[in-house]
Amino acid sequence: MKEKSPILEVSDLQVNRSNSVVIEHANFTIHRGDYVGLVGPNGGGKTTLILAILNIIPRTKGIIRLFGQDIKSFSDWEKVAYVSQNAINFDPQFPLSVRELVALGRVNRSNLGRTLKRADWKAVDDILEFMGISDVADRRIGQLSGGQKQRVFVAKSLVRKPEIILLDEPIVGVDAETQEKFYKKLSDLNIEKGITILLVTHDLTAVFCRMSKVMCVNRLVNVSEITESLKPEEVLREAYGDHFHFVFHKHECKRVFKDE
Repeated sequence: MKEKSPILEVSDLQVNRSNSVVIEHANFTIHRGDYVGLVGPNGGGKTTLILAILNIIPRTKGIIRLFGQDIKSFSDWEKVAYVSQNAINFDPQFPLSVRELVALGRVNRSNLGRTLKRADWKAVDDILEFMGISDVADRRIGQLSGGQKQRVFVAKSLVRKPEIILLDEPIVGVDAETQEKFYKKLSDLNIEKGITILLVTHDLTAVFCRMSKVMCVNRLVNVSEITESLKPEEVLREAYGDHFHFVFHKHECKRVFKDE
């Protein structure tokens, strides 16, 4: 089997916040095409890890490389997309339509201030169709349901065609059916477009059903390939501890596992 190229490499990473160690001795590699679920207890450091990878907060020590380059000197951020926890929390009277909001994702330093071209609008329409929101393209963003808003902000992050996307609990507070549709779209994105995905979530069933790796974060970071022989409870106890009982709900996916 051909070895996949690394996109994200982390070595002996430590991150402190408010004079406390939040992440320590983190060592892992994420390869092109991985679909990774980040899980762990609240306060365990999942968001901190994502923000450190994005160079939004400083590391205390260690190395983070994106596409083989240290993040201190990395500049090709067009390859990287990020959807935060608070992406959909905004004024419901926000005046832009869905199509206009997604189009903002095509704006970068090189084209700031110029009118978007036909190719830009085609990219917008293509991603709206892929995310299943073409039918609401002309609606104001404030008129959408929670699930639709989440897909819009993912579409905005994807319209510039990144190679890796990081999502920090993007679907908090929506019903199970909407969550399942959202995870299915991310699976399609990973499989059909080859985009590498890191997703912070508390939906353990979705992780072990749909994703290729699970990253357990609770100060320490442990990464496991998800295969048919993997025992989820054993992996999860590394992050949550022995006192947790894990309940997995019914899921509609049909992931095929392969032990390498």
